[in-house]
Amino acid sequence: MSGFRFKQALVLRADLKMSPGKAAAQAGHAAVSSAEEARKKNPSWWMGWIEEGQCKIVLKVSSEADLLSLERRARELGLPVALISDAGLTELEPGTVTALGIGPAPSNLIDKVTGNLPLY
Repeated sequence: MSGFRFKQALVLRADLKMSPGKAAAQAGHAAVSSAEEARKKNPSWWMGWIEEGQCKIVLKVSSEADLLSLERRARELGLPVALISDAGLTELEPGTVTALGIGPAPSNLIDKVTGNLPLY
């Protein structure tokens, strides 16, 4: 991801075994929601990300606990975040925590939270 000053990380729970379409929808919810957080709270980060082409990376964790730990770490660093819970209309039970959006924010700050995670 070098060369991008700003990026957004979308982290999905691999343990849920979501269908590809479901995973894409949850990543989309995380992307839009955390981008809105950045637009409101860190407009210069958001604008930089928009101007650079909206770099995104999709990563995975193996549990809800892992996702919640990442959310706490991102909040501690002052990053825009959005934790996504499913409405339960298709594959998952209502309220199932599925994804986390982090950023857009400076790439080096995102990497402090997600740098060791595998790609989804």
